[in-house]
Amino acid sequence: MIVTGITAITKSRSKVFLDGEFAFVLYKGELRRFHLQEGSEISQRAYEEIMKEVLPKRAKLRAMNLLTKTDYTTAKLREKLMEGGYPEMILQEALDYVASFHYVDDLRYAMDYIECHRENKTRRRIEQDLSARGIDRGVIAQAFSEWEQAGNAQDEAQMIRELFRKRGFDPDNASLSERRKEYAFLLRKGFSAERVGAAVFGGLAEEFS
Repeated sequence: MIVTGITAITKSRSKVFLDGEFAFVLYKGELRRFHLQEGSEISQRAYEEIMKEVLPKRAKLRAMNLLTKTDYTTAKLREKLMEGGYPEMILQEALDYVASFHYVDDLRYAMDYIECHRENKTRRRIEQDLSARGIDRGVIAQAFSEWEQAGNAQDEAQMIRELFRKRGFDPDNASLSERRKEYAFLLRKGFSAERVGAAVFGGLAEEFS
């Protein structure tokens, strides 16, 4: 393989292109260590050391460092690692490594998120949020199932009452325009049209006052 390009990213890091295609990112010291320069040939031994030792070790350490600062879903951690220019096989090796120690656990992340937002977000909104974070819908469904099997539940009627209180909305005395505005607001929050309709237009003073 021929080194067809070396492009600086920062003062210390550069993209390396082999046979016209992007291969990986190395530090300046590593370029010197492996005697890489444009037009030179990279030996099979050097290539294998980079791909099997240098980059996997760096990617795993990067993943671990990221996880010491905050929790990541698998998808979000992959995005962060991609910023380092790691090849796909290196990315997957790093993700498998941290997953093997349960440092990344999408099911645990989803259950923690549900518990954290049980009182201020509807199930639909939580599902949307988790999906946007790259968590598989099957994992989300499993998280809700296990969370509920543990005796947990959401009280959406109470959530609506609390929103009414905070927003100063009185469903028994509101005008039609006020009701329509509140109806649209609650739909955006992820409540079902049936529940919102009953709360806003049903005159259910006893349940929603």
